Amino acid sequence: MLPLRIALRYLFSRKSHNAVNIISIVAVAGVTVATLATVCVLSVFNGFAGLASGRLSLIDPELKALPVEGKVIGGADSIASALVSGPTSRYVAAAVPTLEEQALVIRGEAQMPVTLKGVADGYEEVCSVDSAVIDGVFAVEDPYGYPAMALSVGAAIELGARPDAYNPVAVYAPRRRGRISAANAMNSFRTDSMLVAGVWQVEQAEYDAAFAITGIERARRLFDYTSGEASAIEIAVRPSESLAEARKAIAAALGPQWRVLTREEQQTASFRMIAVEKWITFLMLAFIVLIASFNVVSTLTMLIIEKRDNMATLRAMGATPHTTSAIFFWEGWLISVLGGAAGIVIGVALCLAQQYLGWIRLNGDPTKLTVSAYPVEVHIGDLVVVALLVVLVGTLVGAIAGRLSRR
Repeated sequence: MLPLRIALRYLFSRKSHNAVNIISIVAVAGVTVATLATVCVLSVFNGFAGLASGRLSLIDPELKALPVEGKVIGGADSIASALVSGPTSRYVAAAVPTLEEQALVIRGEAQMPVTLKGVADGYEEVCSVDSAVIDGVFAVEDPYGYPAMALSVGAAIELGARPDAYNPVAVYAPRRRGRISAANAMNSFRTDSMLVAGVWQVEQAEYDAAFAITGIERARRLFDYTSGEASAIEIAVRPSESLAEARKAIAAALGPQWRVLTREEQQTASFRMIAVEKWITFLMLAFIVLIASFNVVSTLTMLIIEKRDNMATLRAMGATPHTTSAIFFWEGWLISVLGGAAGIVIGVALCLAQQYLGWIRLNGDPTKLTVSAYPVEVHIGDLVVVALLVVLVGTLVGAIAGRLSRR
């Protein structure tokens, strides 16, 4: 293709005026730096999304089955056992029924409402909240069988509670059945007392603020549910199996009265917020790439002036105006795309260096930070989007250059 060959020759040949060479280098560098920044920023957002997902794995299961109608469903214990031992056992490593309700916890003069979650034996196989314990141990009863709870760090601070084998906290929950007496308000609550076995922190505000975990049978009695009732079944998938296939198989086994959610679907608000911030930032960076690419237009304007005699010679040899404008279209396209490609390559190299070496550190006390270096993750999908942006902007710049060459 003649116009492309001539454009490549113009691209790599030395210009007669040194200023054109310098401006060309600056224009390409501008596109490179803008594209590099886009790749790096998107990768940082991916890193923080991955960090959030990793922290959620401490408290949110890989899959969570919830009833489609109603707050709780009966027979959850047998359903969980069937998932582990039945046809879905190929996918399911562990399945645990859980029950969540609101309760009031009182310790001395301090009191606060919390989300109290009752969990069955084997909960540590589904979630890793035991690894997030910062004081005491994760347990739902003490060594002597006395009921216990593990408090989130926010609840522990508000109540002034620490692991204590001798001073239980009082737990109150509104009665679900029976008449409420205005004369004796306390009869409107079911009560229990539990020891604080441990305090945990997962760096997620919705969990760390006011959350407590205890045994599911204790929670059923407190909330006035019968044995076998649960608000969810939390499931761990075998590492060797696909999460998507496991979800499909479990949903088919449970039937239409259950919906099975992934970890991202359980925390849609958090992940949606990260995604919105990421792509709004991308749009702003795309505008910067566009502005940087228009520096190429000034370079091409000077190149058009410099090559005016060459264009006259080509027209004398029979070249059409379309041919000469195509030369500068390809010239503008090549400058933008080569600058963008260089930016993508350098950006990926920097992100991989940060991902594996962690050479850019976060400010603050390392003992109080979840990670000490900026988290980054390079996603192929992001690189494809950035590459398409560069090609689109290059096409726009080339079209402007081709139109200018006709004047």
